Amino acid sequence: MRSPVRPLPPNVGRWASRARWLRWLDALVAWLLVWAALALGLRALTPAATAIAAAVVVGLVALVGPLRRRWRPLGALILLSVSRALKPGDRAWLVLPRHVEPVIVPARRRLRLVVARPDQGAEGMEVRRTRVLVVPPAG
Repeated sequence: MRSPVRPLPPNVGRWASRARWLRWLDALVAWLLVWAALALGLRALTPAATAIAAAVVVGLVALVGPLRRRWRPLGALILLSVSRALKPGDRAWLVLPRHVEPVIVPARRRLRLVVARPDQGAEGMEVRRTRVLVVPPAG
C-alpha cells in the first residue's frame, strides 16, 4: 500500500484498527454460544471439557469460508451503527482488510450501500453494511 498524501481522519484510523478486533469478538460470541449449547446437551462433561470441545468445534467451523464470512452477529450490529448516518451524496471511507480508501455514497438501500471512488466515474460497487466497514469522515 502506498502512503496517503494526507493522513486519515482520527476516527477512520481508530475504526481501521478496530476492524480486526470485531472479527475476534464475533468468534468469541460463537464460542460462547457453542459452549452453552454443549453444556446444556452434554451434562456429563466438566465445564473445562465442554469449553475445549466448543473451541474445537468453532475452530473447525471457521475453516469453512462461507460460514466464517457470514457469521458476524456482533460485528454486523456495530458496522450498521457506524454507517447509520450515511446518505446518498456523502463522502466516506471504505475500510478494507489491507487498505482504507475514500469513497462517495451514490445510493443507499436498506442494508446496502453503493460506494464509488471519486476517480471511478459513474460506476459504483454495492456492499452490505453488515459486512464492510464504511466510516463517515467525522463523528
